[in-house]
Amino acid sequence: MTVDGIRVHLRDEGPRTDPVPIVLLHGTSASLHTWDGWTAALAPARRVIRLDLPGFGLSDGFADGDYAIARYVGFLQRWLDRLGVPRAIVAGNSLGGQIAWALAVADPSRVAGLVLVDAAGFPLASTSVPIGFRLARLPVANRLFTHLLPRAVIRSSLRNVYGDPSRVTEALVTRYYELTLREGNRAAVVRRLTTRSGAPDPEGLRALRTPTLILWGGRDRLIPPDHAEHFAARLAGSRVVRFDALGHVPQEEDPAATAAAVLPFVQGITR
Repeated sequence: MTVDGIRVHLRDEGPRTDPVPIVLLHGTSASLHTWDGWTAALAPARRVIRLDLPGFGLSDGFADGDYAIARYVGFLQRWLDRLGVPRAIVAGNSLGGQIAWALAVADPSRVAGLVLVDAAGFPLASTSVPIGFRLARLPVANRLFTHLLPRAVIRSSLRNVYGDPSRVTEALVTRYYELTLREGNRAAVVRRLTTRSGAPDPEGLRALRTPTLILWGGRDRLIPPDHAEHFAARLAGSRVVRFDALGHVPQEEDPAATAAAVLPFVQGITR
């Protein structure tokens, strides 16, 4: 599909008669594949739509290099319009979580439910940052990053964000590595990580009355687990589920356990 002149890689699975599809948004440097496990669990009963966000996976990047949150929100609104989806349950991890809640603040009638998975949005106090992210933010190193990227950097970065690094397989490293090497993707990561986020003030969450489930990995060292409580304090009626042994991408690290927590939540939202 092409939206705003951008070729978008997406997967649309499950019953097309579902009136409120589930939309899944990945984080920085990831792709729609991070949701494979959730899709397998949810798609038998619900329509599940996922995409590679612009600048990642197999989707084109923003031609002007603007990777602010507001840009992503506007893009998603037009993408959903093209799909004929006026209302959806929106789930997002990390960057995708920030885009999800920003969409809800900007267009509350569009979002029937929110699932925030280790979502970004509050000032970070990381105890450990993946080496790939650190290189992308350094003024000299990031120029090299766009031309030279050892596979070991991807492996180290993945092990850094998993609660149990032994779960990082070589097949997983290969997928992330090959997608990151796609033309334009490394430059997009640099622009994304060095651009002012342009996100709305999270205090705007207080006005929402959107059913919200907040999932967090207890071993997340990039976005600390106490950020779950920051969201819960601003989202009336929200619920927090913490997975003590998992890290920053719990939906990928243990899809079965995390999908089991999400399934009853989405089953209760049908309009």
